[in-house]
Amino acid sequence: MIKLVYISYYRIRLEEGEVVKEKFVPTYEGELRKHALEVPRCISECSGIRVFGRRIKSLVFSTDVAIIKNINADAVIAVYNFTPQPSITQAIISVSDVPVFAGVGGGYTNGQRSVNMAAAAEQLGAFGVVCNAMITNDAIRDIKAMVEIPLIFTVVSEHVDLEKRLAAGVDIVNVSGAARTPEIVAEIRAKYPELPIIATGGPTDETILAAIRAGANAITYTPPTSKDLFAKDMQEYRNWYEANRSQVDEMLNEN
Repeated sequence: MIKLVYISYYRIRLEEGEVVKEKFVPTYEGELRKHALEVPRCISECSGIRVFGRRIKSLVFSTDVAIIKNINADAVIAVYNFTPQPSITQAIISVSDVPVFAGVGGGYTNGQRSVNMAAAAEQLGAFGVVCNAMITNDAIRDIKAMVEIPLIFTVVSEHVDLEKRLAAGVDIVNVSGAARTPEIVAEIRAKYPELPIIATGGPTDETILAAIRAGANAITYTPPTSKDLFAKDMQEYRNWYEANRSQVDEMLNEN
């Protein structure tokens, strides 16, 4: 016999003499928006990082405004493989319902141009700026002298001289080491117990939890592309049409 008892925000499930405590979260979805994307629920296991009063556990890695508008991530990490442009940052921020962390370069785009991009991103409302692994320490210092929002530095290897990056002004690190992400996170966490760490979560709950257990405070999630989502929907439409073709054709030809 299963009995449910609600106490404040928790649901106490009594099953076979055992007491299981579960957080109870009332939910409203609506009819049209209930098909929106959701980040993996296991991301809630991480501590999160508090930025300007907002606790951020999940960040969607996307610049697709349709995806950004229809996913329940806590924030957006908007980096892309072109030179950063204020118009792109503005478009993403104007669509997003949640904080945006905007890429400002660090590779071909570096130095003063990255500083200018960081200033523009802050003025447009970004919650933080993201620099890739090739950003110079001088550029980091100049960005931090220009903006108040946090600077996120992308770590791709445990061999990076992180001490100098932090001394230059890095506030948060974003570990993107593919399959080696948990190992890199663990090594950084051992050296810097209180450093805010974002990490790529990978494709499964197991890889996400591995990054969290290694010491990640927040997780970036790469959603399916619009192409993949559309392909799935179109196949469902085709299947539905074939199953109901005669009725549909009759309805469409009534007039």
